[in-house]
Amino acid sequence: MVGKDYLNKFHPKSKFIRQQVGYIALLLGALVAKISVRGKWHLPSKGGYIVSSNHFSIIDPPFFKYAIQKPINFLAASDQEVSEAFLWALHLYGFIPIDRKNIAPSTIKKAKRVLKNGEILGIFPEGSTTSAVLRKPKKGAVFLSTVEKVPIVPISIYGAETAWQDIFKGIRPRVYINIGKPFGPFETKGTKVEKQKKTEDIGDEMAVRIASLLPKSRRGEYKDDSRIADFQLENKIKPKETMLSPYYDPLL
Repeated sequence: MVGKDYLNKFHPKSKFIRQQVGYIALLLGALVAKISVRGKWHLPSKGGYIVSSNHFSIIDPPFFKYAIQKPINFLAASDQEVSEAFLWALHLYGFIPIDRKNIAPSTIKKAKRVLKNGEILGIFPEGSTTSAVLRKPKKGAVFLSTVEKVPIVPISIYGAETAWQDIFKGIRPRVYINIGKPFGPFETKGTKVEKQKKTEDIGDEMAVRIASLLPKSRRGEYKDDSRIADFQLENKIKPKETMLSPYYDPLL
């Protein structure tokens, strides 16, 4: 196992190398699992943006990358231990270490640089994989979106949490990835209290947008939110893409 000291000193490989390694992820993903990706046309064609997703499994990132098919820089917790067997993943994802208990200015600086360079920043706003249902988000994604004036693309991933068990049973797991319509960026003007309230409201909308891409049983406290129906209409899958997907999950 490697710990905080190693992770905080980690420097990802170049964008080019990560892109090449990403092709391996696409191949392995296609061989190992039955993966349904819907709504890919929502992804911005250029410019920096944030992709924000639920986090039910420690192996969400490979499927995340499978869906995006572009180099991604992930904000990921460094205040934990990681098995040496998973160190290859850090090179694949452009890992940006973040101590969740004491966020260093250098972490924010690195994340901002990614967005300024027109690259993709991946964030799991729940911060951990301690639940099988959606939880309240932390503020990082909204903060970076408002500061760098970039949109947030909501994404849902589910099915990966049981992938290992399925594989060991000889079953090819099914993983569903739904990409929603980008929203933002927003401005947070006014007093400190007003800015805080606006940030919380945007974070809440982000969570509901992610919830709208999940089955009702996985939406947690957002399962009965009245905005879900409207967001589902915004994210409606094109008929052509629905027909082309052999693993179509009638979620929306």
